[in-house]
Amino acid sequence: MTPIAADSLALQRFYHWESSQPSRIILTQPMGDGTVKTFSWAEVGDQVRRMASHLQALGAAQGWEAGAKVAILSKNCAWWMMSDLAIWMAGYVSVPLYPNLAAETVRQILEHSGARACFIGKLDGWAGMKPGIPEGLTCFSYPLSPADARQTWEGWDALCARHQPLQGQPVRQADELATLIYTSGTTGAPKGVMHSFGAFAWAMDSALERLPLNEQDRMLSYLPLAHVVERVLVEHSWLVVGVSVYFADTLESFAADLQRAQPTVFFSVPRLWVKFQQGIHAKMPEKKLALLLSLPIVGGLVRKKIKKALGLDQCRIAAGGAAPMPVSLLNWYRRLGLPINEGYGMTENLAVSNITVPGLNQTGTVGPAYRGVQIRISPDNGELQMRSPAVMQGYYKEPRMTDEVMTDDGWFRTGDKGVIEKEGCLRITGRVKDLFKTSKGKYVAPAPIEDRLGEHPAVEACVVAGANMGQPVGLVMLSADAAKGDAAQRQQLAKELGEHLHKINAQLDPHEQLDCVVAVTTPWTVENGFITPTFKVKRNRIDEVYGPRLEGWVATHKPVIFSD
Repeated sequence: MTPIAADSLALQRFYHWESSQPSRIILTQPMGDGTVKTFSWAEVGDQVRRMASHLQALGAAQGWEAGAKVAILSKNCAWWMMSDLAIWMAGYVSVPLYPNLAAETVRQILEHSGARACFIGKLDGWAGMKPGIPEGLTCFSYPLSPADARQTWEGWDALCARHQPLQGQPVRQADELATLIYTSGTTGAPKGVMHSFGAFAWAMDSALERLPLNEQDRMLSYLPLAHVVERVLVEHSWLVVGVSVYFADTLESFAADLQRAQPTVFFSVPRLWVKFQQGIHAKMPEKKLALLLSLPIVGGLVRKKIKKALGLDQCRIAAGGAAPMPVSLLNWYRRLGLPINEGYGMTENLAVSNITVPGLNQTGTVGPAYRGVQIRISPDNGELQMRSPAVMQGYYKEPRMTDEVMTDDGWFRTGDKGVIEKEGCLRITGRVKDLFKTSKGKYVAPAPIEDRLGEHPAVEACVVAGANMGQPVGLVMLSADAAKGDAAQRQQLAKELGEHLHKINAQLDPHEQLDCVVAVTTPWTVENGFITPTFKVKRNRIDEVYGPRLEGWVATHKPVIFSD
């Protein structure tokens, strides 16, 4: 590995922009009331330095250890990124949390990380998350925080006002821990992925060779900054390259936010690319659009008009990932003149593994590996394994779990199956283990949900399925007595299972909540291949038999469906 240059690390890059382009506007924040607030590098620097002073003073007063953890619980906003910088500048480690977690998960992460303080920011479901904040934890609020958070904890502006800016250019070394990025494991318990400043710097250096960005580029930040892709692509492109970042305000204002940003680089999960497509087809039927696009002059005008309506007429690099992109969807956007580069990566490798090469049609694969990334396929089980300087330092406080995902010769086990095709392009073919991704790019660990599903007395066995769907689905095999109930009994059972479903979903994070429960009356036996001799359900058999029917069941919009 080539040594990481000190001036390529996140804080050092920030100092470069702060001193060389102090007046340049680089953050644009809608304030929720129709107004927009902007920040220059100098303004960011002043506020970050004041907050870093506060954190250092607080750490000294409360006896924080070196590298203490400070959490950020907020939707994307300018203060999120400034908080991250302030935490680093003060000498601490940031712990971002998704802004829509269940209270139980919030508490679990804050306690496991040992967070000494937490920024409570812009949130929609704060009432449900608030019980997860441990009593006595030091917290701070943002100008866009929920009202009661601003009333409970001192705000960002007030804290900045009573502290002088931290002087000089405090540095962090390449091997120092920068952040813990929590991701769900197979047990459902969050795992804190440890990444250093050097890993981020190396990841950006390699990624920029494939996707060349520059300081004239603009991005809209709307996918959670707690997610590794947004953290690397948006936050670190902002720091390393100097791209301008615009923030989305609400779901309702997203179209207007996109028009304001006019992004030149745009990344999204497959679900949003599908929604864009559906919105276009709602205004222009698919057959008519295909005809118009096939006409030489008219086609060009239509393409330009559609991209302008989407707010993507200035987009020069479009990308997708976090979940598989359907080939038909990629081909549709290619015909529209907006080719999407599909990428592959994980939290554990800073999402820097593979991506298709701009200008080449590598649809159906996730492209070749980035420079410096090595990939191989295990001959034992077809698992994709990789290594690079961007691979994590390990799972925080979990050495055993870290050892489990590393081979004896130092390769990271991705848990995904794949094949390497021509020109080194990688095609992902499935998961080695049970953990699966929804179409929103979130991992779902089925086991803990299945444990709750199985608590109903009529349920003899169950499986949570739904890889690449919007939400997972619960499949339950009814007991012999429940399966042979008459119409009245079935109606009562449907009511009970519906209530059971509602209770379970209330305890889950949004991406884990079940769309519906399908009650199966045919027994799962060793003979028909659904279970092993030790009565473990064979997930691949479930997927094979029921997988093709899941979308149809979900489309009924019924909470409980009986399958005979």
